[in-house]
Formats: sequence, C-alpha cells, structure tokens
Amino acid sequence: MLAAVRSAAVLGIEAYAVTVEVDVAAGLPAWTIVGLASNAVKEARERVTAAITNGGFALPSRRVTVNLSPADVKKDGTAFDLPIALALLCAMGQLAPESLAGLVAAGELGLDGSIRPIRGALPLARAASRDGARALVIPAANVAEASLVASVRLSTAPTLAVLVESLRGGAPPAVACGNRAVIEEPLLDLADVVGQGAAKRALEIAAAGAHNLMMMGPPGAGKTMLARRLPSILPALTEEELLEVVAVHSVGGTLVPGTLPSRTPPFRAPHHTISLAGLIGGGPGPRPGEASLAHRGVLFLDELLELPRYVLDAMRQPLEDGRVVIARAAHAVAFPARFQLIGAANPCPCGKAGDPAASCRCSAADIERYRARLSGPLADRIDLHVHVGAVRVAALDAPSSEERSADVRERVVAARVRQRERFAEVPGVHANSEAPARWLLALGAFTPGARAALNEAAPRLDISARGYHRALRVARTIADLDGAARVEETAVLEALRYRAQPVAA
Repeated sequence: MLAAVRSAAVLGIEAYAVTVEVDVAAGLPAWTIVGLASNAVKEARERVTAAITNGGFALPSRRVTVNLSPADVKKDGTAFDLPIALALLCAMGQLAPESLAGLVAAGELGLDGSIRPIRGALPLARAASRDGARALVIPAANVAEASLVASVRLSTAPTLAVLVESLRGGAPPAVACGNRAVIEEPLLDLADVVGQGAAKRALEIAAAGAHNLMMMGPPGAGKTMLARRLPSILPALTEEELLEVVAVHSVGGTLVPGTLPSRTPPFRAPHHTISLAGLIGGGPGPRPGEASLAHRGVLFLDELLELPRYVLDAMRQPLEDGRVVIARAAHAVAFPARFQLIGAANPCPCGKAGDPAASCRCSAADIERYRARLSGPLADRIDLHVHVGAVRVAALDAPSSEERSADVRERVVAARVRQRERFAEVPGVHANSEAPARWLLALGAFTPGARAALNEAAPRLDISARGYHRALRVARTIADLDGAARVEETAVLEALRYRAQPVAA
C-alpha cells in the first residue's frame, strides 16, 4: 500500500515543500530510502522502526520503500523521521489517509517514540503558511519559535503514540499560540565605562546609522567594554528583523529549544582563532557562520589584527552586499549577513605604541607587518576609526557621572526613526549605512557648504569613491542625531575625522 505525508526541507534560511512517500509491499524485509537523502536521513530507518515498535504499533516484515520528492534536491537532517513514521503507519493501514490530509509534519524521533526538536522550525512554519497547510505538526520544543508565524496553525504531541491517537480521533492536538511574546534581555550599561568620550561618541554614531567601527588602543583601555555595551543602545528588532534573525539562528542550531526569542539585536564575538568556514559559513548543509548569525546585529572581532588576513578579507563581500553566498558543486546557498562590524585591536604587537606612559618594544617593521593584516579594501569599508587611549587609574575611583545607555538609546532610536521615514520608499533600507548612493544624495539634504568641504578634503585625505559615500552616510547620521533636517559642514568635518586611521606615535 502507498501513503504520502507533506513535509519540508531547509535550504539556506528558506524551506521548500517535500512529499514523503512510503510504499509497503510484499517481499523480503528491507528498507530503501531514495531522493538524495544524506546519512542522517538514511539513519531514520533505525529510529523510525524502534519508535513505532516501542510505541505499541505492529510492524510487519515487509519491503519498505521511502521516496523524498523532489528527488533531485539533497535532503539533510532528522526532521523527516516523523513524516516517515506517519506515512508508514498509514501505508500499513494503522492510520486513515484522510487524517493526514493537509498536514505538514517535521520532527526527530527518539527510540522510545518521543518527538524531539529540530533545526529550522521557523522556515518550516513560513513554508507551511505559504502553502496553505491545515496544520504544522512539530516538536513541542519548537513551538515558541514557530509561533512567530501567526498565520499557521501549530500542532504538537510529546510522543508518536499520543499524536497517532489524536489523528485517529479526527484532528491533531492543537497548540494555543495566543501569546507570541518575545523577551527583553538584561544588558550591560555604557555608564560602566569610565571616560572615553570620543570613543563613546563614535559608538553612538555607529549605533544610530548601523555603521562599522574600528577601535585601536592599548590593552585595558576599554575597547571590549565599549563593544559589549553596543547592544544596550541599539533599537529593538522590528517584527520583520526578528523573523530574519530567528530564521538564521534556527538553521544554525543556536536557538535553545523552548525559549522565547529576544528582540535584542544579536551580538556575536568569536575568538580570533576562528576559521574561514566558522566566520563566513560552510560545512555540511552548509550552515551559517558568525557573519550570518550576527545578521541585524553586531559582529565583534576582538584582537582583530590577530586574525589571518585571508579570513578578514573574506568579509569584504558580506560588508558590501549584506549576504554570504556559499557555492557548492550542485547548488549555491545564500545567507543574510547585514551586520555591524566592530573591531578592536592593539596599535602594535606589544600594545604600547603611542602610549606616552610606556615604551614600545616593537620595531617599525613589526608594526607595519602587524597592521598590514587589515587590508586597504577592508579598512575602506569601515566607516569609523577611533583611538581609545589609556584611562588614568585615579579616574577609576572618582564618582561616576557617565551617561547611561538608556539616555543614549533614546537619541539613537530617534535618529533611526528619521532614517526609516526618509528611506520609506527605498526597499531594503533600514539605516543610513544601507542607503544606495543615488538615494543618499537625492534625499540626504546636504548643504552646498557640506559638499564643498567634502570635495575639498577628499583629495588631501586620499578618499576613494567608496570612502566618499561612506563619509556622506556618517555625516547624515550625525545630523540625524542632532535632529537636523539638513547636513551642515560641521557634520561632514566630524565624519572626516573618523575616516583617518589612528597612527601610533
């Protein structure tokens, strides 16, 4: 007998429909799984047979053929366990075919019949909604994630036996998803950082316009503290951005099953020994790297100049295009990667260059070789370069009068609102850093004095065409922070100060 159950597979952060067909025929007992199935999918044979047997169902000795259609696209993961089990029970006559009509099922099975969480539940929910499914049957641990898609009816059960019993009764067990809440994470406060007024100003500008920032200074000056407090002044994710972020993290397997998603922009801080695949993405699947896991958030690279140059240069395309494309022999997978790059580095290998209270032991050649790891094209894509000097120890004991993150965040949110209103008719633009040059020049409201100041400074500072437009974007952000409708010369001059990279004395 033949039976079929609808399911879905994830490619990148999108899901496409898959039909799981099971045929049970007379013959020697055997299992065959076809349809470009990976090893993880082929191992479903052992999990499904044990789950069905331990769930109290009869499993006669027959020849079982499983086809995953379309058969010319590779299938990976353990999410096909549940639809294979349901189709097999239907093919053996233990479940009525009409009970599975319109359902989309996905889930991993334990040997005891328990339904366990999977990766990519949010893309599956979006695909089920798009295809008009009657209900999406998923593990209970994935409900909080999938419930972000309000237009799909969710169903779950703790075990295969409970699910089958509900289907025999006429309908899968429904899940109440009236509370599609998200959490607000407690964040570090910018007031914890003593001094560093110039660096805090640069951090505020970076947050307001989603600009990339490079901080250079001696060890212990507060570069890492500043970077880790950036999420505390960033606006909360919008509904659209939240869905994008959760989809990437779901596919990447970084979501903790059963937890509510957070509206706080993601903050990723990989170690400087990270590989190229770990940063950009790859491996079996492939899976998203840190650049994509930081989508709509912050990618913080501490000790940036300790990373190999070829790893750093791999970020050129994501910084420019906002996405990563991983090509394989049979297909190419695109992951979103619209992140803010925040880098921190010492001025030299020993970290003392330019510090008047210390003596640098590095030669000029050592310093040049060290800084050469940040290539010119990558440095050109960083909007703000700022020096973070050492803090006097005496200042650490003084009464705190630093501005709190909440106050800075109000200005940042107000600036982002102005940007969204300005570029409301430009698709895909959320902040000044993303605005195409022609739209920036058309809508930016730059005064003649501002343009003249930039045109005069560009040859002297050896600013490239890319740097020219990035300076305009930073100037527009500075004006937004000030609440100014037009960009004046002072905003351009401040933006130009951040184009020059800090040089050790």
